Amino acid sequence: MKYDVEVKINLKKGMLNPEAATIQRALALLDYRVENTDTMKTIKFSLDGSSENSARENVDEMCQRLLCNPVIHDYEIKITPIE
Repeated sequence: MKYDVEVKINLKKGMLNPEAATIQRALALLDYRVENTDTMKTIKFSLDGSSENSARENVDEMCQRLLCNPVIHDYEIKITPIE
């Protein structure tokens, strides 16, 4: 079976986020006031798997090994069967 996968990756709470700080400062210079700026990376792809659970396990392994750094990142996996 084929699955659409979406992985959302962001920094863990307490980690410095220079990209978000730069965006917040730049918006302030343009007279936009925003708070709690955060950045998130979204990765989307399709994957074959024997079951949704097996697909999730494979994606989790991908995240642990390549897509993010589990020491500093949190990630959320969304898997949708393709009919």
